[in-house]
Amino acid sequence: MNPTPSPETLAEIARAVAEEAAAHVRRRRPELFEVSGTRSADDVVSTKSTETDPVTVADTETETLIRDLLHRARPDDEVLGEEAGGSVRVPSGVRWVVDPIDGTVNFMYGVPAYAVSVAAQVDGESVAGAVVDVARELTYSAALGGGSYVADREGNRHRLSCNQIDRAELALVATGFAYDAPRRAAQGRIVAGLLPQIRDIRRIGAAALDLCMVATGAVDAHYEHGLSPWDWAAGALIAAEAGAVVRTPPPDSRASEGYLTMASAPGVATELVALIDELGGLDPLG
Repeated sequence: MNPTPSPETLAEIARAVAEEAAAHVRRRRPELFEVSGTRSADDVVSTKSTETDPVTVADTETETLIRDLLHRARPDDEVLGEEAGGSVRVPSGVRWVVDPIDGTVNFMYGVPAYAVSVAAQVDGESVAGAVVDVARELTYSAALGGGSYVADREGNRHRLSCNQIDRAELALVATGFAYDAPRRAAQGRIVAGLLPQIRDIRRIGAAALDLCMVATGAVDAHYEHGLSPWDWAAGALIAAEAGAVVRTPPPDSRASEGYLTMASAPGVATELVALIDELGGLDPLG
């Protein structure tokens, strides 16, 4: 097997792969859909867990591209992806965890908030990751112990840092909701209890971007139940390397188990965790 390279080397691979995949997604959107809305050919969209959980041909094409690029760079590594799957068990050595389009519903409707996420894990821990905001052409990335950064289309690169905030009542909090109706109802009850105690809620529709927004300070925290490994593997590392206090599910967990993923600016982390706990939100929403 290949020796395990440094987190910095894995981050370089993640960035290159995610950016090439994002360029493919960017090209395909106007080919598959009209400028806004979901009008398309009949064979462009299918569904997964429920009728509200879509997958497009761009999702499957892009994951195939990502897997090919990773195989060329690291032929002996395992890959776990949203569309083509893979084992959720934690292997020894490097495993790549990829989401070809995080925010597929946004992609379909023309809402400019969807991303490509590529992470490298070693023994179940994320050590490198990249998330590309496709529409804005921004690349967020991090290597374990090396900080997190954002780069624009011109290559200008800036280090990221969470907001300096110390009162939860002033916190702008991002969240997301499951496709499963009973879990969504439980998530709605938590939001209803939390909303009067914070500044406001944001629902972007792409967890990887939400986590990167914690890193940039665009929001002060993000929490969500039932994320899959590909939703958080890169974004949670990027948030943590920007100083966020991060809670992630077990690396071998499935979305159906309903574990909490949470990232908070450090000054409000303890208070927000206590608020979520009071609402029954620290336990899995299975």
